[in-house]
Amino acid sequence: MPARTDISPLTLLLTRVDAVVDGAAPPDGIPTGYPSLDKLLGGGPRPGDLVVLGGDVGSGKSALALSIALRARAAGHEVELLTSESDIPRLLERALAMEGRAPIDNIRQGMLDEAMRASLGAAALRMRDAVPGISRISAAREDGGPRDLAERVLALKGEGELVIVDSLQGVPTGALPQDEELAQTVRLLKSAALDARLVVVLTAQLPALTRTHPDNRPRLDDFGALGAVKQHADIVLAIYREELYSTAPGQEGATDLLVLKNRNGPTAYVDLYFYKQWLRFEDMVEP
Repeated sequence: MPARTDISPLTLLLTRVDAVVDGAAPPDGIPTGYPSLDKLLGGGPRPGDLVVLGGDVGSGKSALALSIALRARAAGHEVELLTSESDIPRLLERALAMEGRAPIDNIRQGMLDEAMRASLGAAALRMRDAVPGISRISAAREDGGPRDLAERVLALKGEGELVIVDSLQGVPTGALPQDEELAQTVRLLKSAALDARLVVVLTAQLPALTRTHPDNRPRLDDFGALGAVKQHADIVLAIYREELYSTAPGQEGATDLLVLKNRNGPTAYVDLYFYKQWLRFEDMVEP
């Protein structure tokens, strides 16, 4: 019998483990660009992972997802962003505000002083060759649905290492009750992440979040979708900003990013700060 020349999955795994220097991130991880979060996630999500990022209305889900896309792209990873939340020029405007640290309102109104113009010019130069691919998710049912979205993600195999879908509730539904279609979308995106060997980040609203609860911090059950997020996601993140629920002074910008599920590691939270005027989150521990 001739000797087998194929390499077993176990051999490939051991080769990968041996290649990692002590304390270094796994070579196949896709860092989010937030060191505290990446440390908690063992270097960042890995191909095949479905990451769900949720939060209350106005908490900054889309802003954080866009920031992760920009930081991953700047680190040399291929990134695709599929959005139902904004048009492409508006997204680029937000990206420029984030990277240039310029108030978004000033950019929209053209009220820029020399320092702002210089900052935006430098940001545009940095971003020139590091802008994620961006395309729209149509809101019309006849133009797509959960299966069509999953096929778009599968088509990015070999092109995008990170795919961000913003948002779950923006995927057109109608063939089934909404909760069933949302659950189907989660299942299909998890399957697409595995089949295409991509990291998929999906933003989601929290339909079951109760503002009258003594503790407004999101929980896994708040994601709804018939429990599909709780069951199928590898990593579940939730944004909690106290200022959305309290008028007490000193809460502005303070953000807990809760790791509610981490299939391959611990659950905890990381401290972020949200600069509302720039739509920019920063890592408080390791800026």
